[in-house]
Amino acid sequence: MNVTCRPVFELGTNTLPVNASLHALNRTRLVEALRENKDLPKGSVVVLQGGEQEQRYCTDTDTVFRQESYFHWAFGVREADCVGAIDVDTGKTTLYFPRLPESYATWMGKIHPLEHFQKKYATEFVQYTDEVASHLKTVNAGTLLLLRGTNTDSGSTCRAAAFDGIGDFKTDYTMLHPVISECRVIKTNQELEILRYCNRISSEAHKTVMSKIRPGMKEYQLESLFLHECYFQGGCRHCSYTCIAASGDNAATLHYGHSGAPNDKTVNDGDMCLFDMGGEYYCYASDITCSFPVNGKFTPEQRIIYEAVLKASRAVMAAVKPGVCWTDMHLLADRVQLQALIDAGLLHGDLEAMMEVRMGAVFMPHGLGHFMGLDVHDVGGYPEGVERSTLPGLRSLRTARVLKEGMVLTIEPGVYFIDHLLDNALADPKQKCFMNEEAINKYRKSGGARIEDDIIVTADGLELMTCVPRTVEEVEAFMAKARQ
Repeated sequence: MNVTCRPVFELGTNTLPVNASLHALNRTRLVEALRENKDLPKGSVVVLQGGEQEQRYCTDTDTVFRQESYFHWAFGVREADCVGAIDVDTGKTTLYFPRLPESYATWMGKIHPLEHFQKKYATEFVQYTDEVASHLKTVNAGTLLLLRGTNTDSGSTCRAAAFDGIGDFKTDYTMLHPVISECRVIKTNQELEILRYCNRISSEAHKTVMSKIRPGMKEYQLESLFLHECYFQGGCRHCSYTCIAASGDNAATLHYGHSGAPNDKTVNDGDMCLFDMGGEYYCYASDITCSFPVNGKFTPEQRIIYEAVLKASRAVMAAVKPGVCWTDMHLLADRVQLQALIDAGLLHGDLEAMMEVRMGAVFMPHGLGHFMGLDVHDVGGYPEGVERSTLPGLRSLRTARVLKEGMVLTIEPGVYFIDHLLDNALADPKQKCFMNEEAINKYRKSGGARIEDDIIVTADGLELMTCVPRTVEEVEAFMAKARQ
């Protein structure tokens, strides 16, 4: 079937059209990877279950639907409550859609025939979801390859497909997950185009926030500006994650913005902001952090911390290429930031000795960055054979892999002044000996700074997708111009 038909997704002339061929290529990559396994059962069929439309707690209020990521990767289906099957021998695909009641036409809109979905998603076959078992028997499906495995980032288990009559089939729950996850780690050119687009939209939204921020505003108002810009200008109905719109001391809360800290502080003249926000387009993510002063002018103290982080960011960017270990990139960022703190008088002593006692984790307890794609913390971080470190800071790395061309990652070093981490370090003789307590205490309650960019690993380095003011001079000039 021709998969170069009209786009399967577009939201107008200013948004990016996406063709169904993106998913056809993904399915081809998947079946080719599965066929490399000499233990692949004959007549294998991949069966994936799509996301379900859910309601808010016990009410009939629908949540805004977002497709399950593996299912979207393979099929690009926007509707809820679907199932998809891929014949590994032939590569042919069947999509199963729910058989809707007549009342649907009254409340929800037109009930489309199956032919509508076959054309829309450029797939060989379409059936109803109540026909999954009977249809698989008709095509003599052998072993069903079902998705079950642990997301090494979240620790959660993937949901395997389930349908009435599945007990009549041979099933395998081990083969699919590592293969499809690894396919998702390396992005195709079409996927990269969406990620570039999402970065462009989100970068512009961050710039809008920087241009409109004024002392006296609420953090949530700035979050709202970002969300509006991404949706209004770019068609991003969803965010990739809960927005972090932190100002002042809130910047020391790494995942600020949750229900217990809901972006509700007033931003004050003299505060630094740390805004970590990313729009999502067609289920593909962006993840960008901008740190800048509310009033548009860095104080000498703010400049010291910000430039330490920026220097680490650019050192990592200069080093990234295929064959580099991500753990080494984290250690590089640690080394650069610690040296900057030594130069500023917050630390003293031998840098190598500081690295030995993991002083870097006192000021940057999170990992340097993570895979990004259909999920902001994308899959594949720790496949079999890649071990997670137990050391502070390094144990928070979301991957410790050797980089390959086509991987997409964030680079997000940061320096923070988190009271309990500082107190613990001052109580540890191995770390206290490096700390200028008086100088460090002057930075308490200042929050911190993070600089986060999204990159593609290329054949000889990287491509930077994020485009926002970064140097102190660029930030100050941009914010000054916006106030004219």
